[in-house]
This record gives sequence, structure tokens and C-alpha cells, in this order.
Amino acid sequence: MARKKHEDEADNHERWLVSYADFMTLLFAFFVVMYAVSSINEGKYRVLSNALGSAFGQAHMTPLVPPGSTQIPPQMPARPMQLGIPKPHNSEALRREKERMTAMARSVLGALAPLVKQGKVRVTQSSRGVKIEINASVLFAPGEAKLTPESIQALIAVAAVLKDGQHVIQVEGHTDTIPIATALFPSNWELSAVRAGSVVRLFIDHGVDKQRLTALGYGDTRPVDANDTPEQRQRNRRVEVVILSSLPETVTELPVSPSEGS
Repeated sequence: MARKKHEDEADNHERWLVSYADFMTLLFAFFVVMYAVSSINEGKYRVLSNALGSAFGQAHMTPLVPPGSTQIPPQMPARPMQLGIPKPHNSEALRREKERMTAMARSVLGALAPLVKQGKVRVTQSSRGVKIEINASVLFAPGEAKLTPESIQALIAVAAVLKDGQHVIQVEGHTDTIPIATALFPSNWELSAVRAGSVVRLFIDHGVDKQRLTALGYGDTRPVDANDTPEQRQRNRRVEVVILSSLPETVTELPVSPSEGS
């Protein structure tokens, strides 16, 4: 009887192996899951999902979906993704918005008619909105960002058209590719940004809500012409005032007639 009791005690000392084996199995499963998550192989995800489902019971398992996969687990109802895409407007709202933007463009054309006739200002309407492209020679002396006295009256007239609206306005400064390096402007980036800021400041001083305004400097990165001749470079030196809209409209240049400029 003593010998049998001794054998039972020896068996009891080996029971820790059961817990140890369970722990090692769980640890192995954990690392398998971690490895599978680190790989974007959809086949591995499917194999892992099936294996875990078989081991732990399908009733409590949610199928694994690899990153980037378009597959949606069955118990998750498919819903359209919310990506901030604006909802489509009805035709009546589109018509009214188009009329407002066209009226604004016409008002700008009337205010800047002499400069439009001289080819120093262009007004276009597109899906982005109404764009007023003003040649920099109208606004600034070469290499400067201070508005000339002659340009101030023209911009005040534009501000009078814009101040009662609600549309967001971007003022963009652009230069040609000739480098600049002065104490005030180490590069064309600074020059274009400060020029845009000068126009924004004038708009604010003449009644345009500052919450609607943004100043952007693009330097020479968005030319509208080549930079091979003085005339082309002059075209690229410009400030663009963009009244933003969401209208699906094609680009249309709006020429001014003598009757509209009177």
C-alpha cells in the first residue's frame, strides 16, 4: 500500500505539464495571429479565420478581413462610406447657384472693364468657381509686394462685389521662374505668398469677411504659359482671386463688351 501511495504522489507532481502545455498552445496561437496581421495576404487571412473558427467554434467567431480588402463580414451590414463627398443638389438649387456665380462674374467684369480690354485681367467661370486673373504688373512694382496706388482702386471695386456674398475666396500669388533673392524675399515662394496676403488685407479692410479669405503662394509652380519670353513670363506673374463654387460647369471665358464696361 505504501508503494501505491508513492506512485500517486509522483503522478500529482506532473500535473503542471497540462497547464504549461495549454499556455504554450495559447502563446503559439497569439504569435500566429500577430504574424498573420502583419501580412496583407488575403489567403493567409482566410486560412487563419477557418482554422480559428474550427478550433473555437463558429458561433462566436467573426470572420477576419485583411486590411484593404473589400470583403465585408456577413454580420456587418454594408453601408456607403462617408468620405465628405457633397450631396448632389437638385436642379433648381444648381440653377440658382449658377445664376449667382454668373451675376458675380458679370459684376467683376463691369468693375474691371478697362483692364479686361487691355488684356491685363481675365475672368473665367468653371466648376471651381469664378476666377479673376490679374497680371502682377497691374498690382505691384517688379520684385515688390506693396500694392501700387493705381491698383488699389481696381481691387476696391472687386471687394465691393465680393463683400456681400457667402462664397469662400482664395487669393493665389504666382511668379515666373526667374529667381529672386532679396532681404525681404529669399525666393519666389515668399514673394508670391506676400503678394497674395497684400490683396487679402485690402479685401478685409474694405468689408470682405476675413473668415471667407485664404492667401496662398505658389511661386513658379503653376505657370499658365511657358517662361521662354518676356511676354510669357509676364503672363505667369499674376494674382488669381478665386470665388469657390461646387457647380459642375465647363470653363468659359467671359469677354466684356463696350456696353458692359460703360
